Amino acid sequence: MQTYGIEKYGILKPKKVDRNKCPAVLTEEALKTEPSRLMDTGALLVETGAYTGRSPKDRFIVDEPGVSEQIGWGSENKKFPLDKFELIYKKVGKYLSGKNVYLFDGFAGADPKYRVSVRVINEYASENLFMNNMLIRPTEEELASFKEDYTLIAVPGLKLDPKECGTNSEAAILLCLNKKLILVVGSKYAGEMKKSVFSLMNYLLPQKGVLGMHCSANMALDGSGDTALFFGLSGTGKTTLSADPKRGLIGDDEHGWSDDGIFNIEGGCYAKCIDLSKEHEPEIYGAIKFGALVENVVIDDEKRSPDYKDRSLTENTRVSYPIDFIPNKVVPSVGKHPKTVIFLTADAFGVLPPVAKLTKEQAMFYFVSGYTSKVAGTERGITDPVSTFSTCFGAPFMPLPSSVYAELLGEKIEKHGSSVYLINTGWTGGAYGVGKRMSLPATRAIVTAALDGTLANVEYETEPFFGLAIPKTCPNVDSNILNPKNVWADKAEYDRLAKKLAHDFAENIKKYNLDANIVAAGPKA
Repeated sequence: MQTYGIEKYGILKPKKVDRNKCPAVLTEEALKTEPSRLMDTGALLVETGAYTGRSPKDRFIVDEPGVSEQIGWGSENKKFPLDKFELIYKKVGKYLSGKNVYLFDGFAGADPKYRVSVRVINEYASENLFMNNMLIRPTEEELASFKEDYTLIAVPGLKLDPKECGTNSEAAILLCLNKKLILVVGSKYAGEMKKSVFSLMNYLLPQKGVLGMHCSANMALDGSGDTALFFGLSGTGKTTLSADPKRGLIGDDEHGWSDDGIFNIEGGCYAKCIDLSKEHEPEIYGAIKFGALVENVVIDDEKRSPDYKDRSLTENTRVSYPIDFIPNKVVPSVGKHPKTVIFLTADAFGVLPPVAKLTKEQAMFYFVSGYTSKVAGTERGITDPVSTFSTCFGAPFMPLPSSVYAELLGEKIEKHGSSVYLINTGWTGGAYGVGKRMSLPATRAIVTAALDGTLANVEYETEPFFGLAIPKTCPNVDSNILNPKNVWADKAEYDRLAKKLAHDFAENIKKYNLDANIVAAGPKA
């Protein structure tokens, strides 16, 4: 039996090694070996147990010579001792020995110049199907000569002893960059594998002058090849606004920006399913078919039909599928330098404008800040909205110091003349509880005006708290709402909350080692 050299990972005498099997075989195997079901659409459904989302406290980077000096250590990038990693690695090899092993060889990076070969070894067939969907699938010719650069091993069934292993719980996600290994132990949430590869790419790409980005990207279908990037944290509308039937999808979540243009890091999509409907998100709805892997969606026992509104297992219900399942995908998943870059925020304070055009320095400031907000009332005694900041709109996946990514962004938007806009999809006319959510038609009209260049040729005014340039007009948008203070009944309350949010920005930016001109481009606390 050919084992594809997996003995070198300490996995001895496996029962069987399935390599790059098609979804049909993986689905059949998954149904036999782990709790899973086929939905009425033919998609494979699994439950991920206690872990229905990523576990940030269990994610570590191994502290190694040559690596430690480069990492931006902190609450997101936590150190892990090499000896404890080696202990866990031996446990993983011993655990998988004598078991069925599922192996997938694929690529991260649609641009061959920056592509990384990743070997994935899984305990479960369903997780191997997930990575078959999410990585770029090699051709038969590429597979025949495949040589892995990095290896990811996922063993959800192995539970760790925190006292013995130095972990925070029974689970651990470990990046050992010198040894070119990633271990995902104790968690069946497949997103841990996807984001571990993304973190790896965000470590490697900047060393080649490429900016790794947690964003979606699309392209005009009029033959111009104009591309756009959409950054935004959960709840800001990134997926909804980038999914445009008039534009082609390059990718929904992870991209690189090189000297040649932009490229998708992945070969698939990992979309949220909560409240999914055919009417509002037809592309995602239609992609849930044979070959897709669905996590934690509740289905009818007899009909096997999904209830996408059911939150009993988690709010974070998910589906992964190859990008080929999307009708308007761009093949290959590459594009020109972006003409437009959009930062999305859902401002529950209601004080940021619906749209603002950013200077290069402002773009770097708001990129590093990665701002959105939580609504009031999420904790007892909190009446104002709560500011939320995530470095570069993806703090958990950015191993290097934030200044590295900010400087790369600044260089690229200046060199290629990209227009950068901050778009607020949050509240207007008052904070959450008083105002109302920005209308989706108005936001879509603003996005259209940014993409087609209209907003580059209108008159602007500068508001006093954030120094943001606000357009006075925008096609198909009520001009009165463009300056947020205009639609507040209580102007004094607007001033109070604007000052509070400006202060929050100023305090947050202090933790970064940024040039003074970038800091000065932010709000004046």
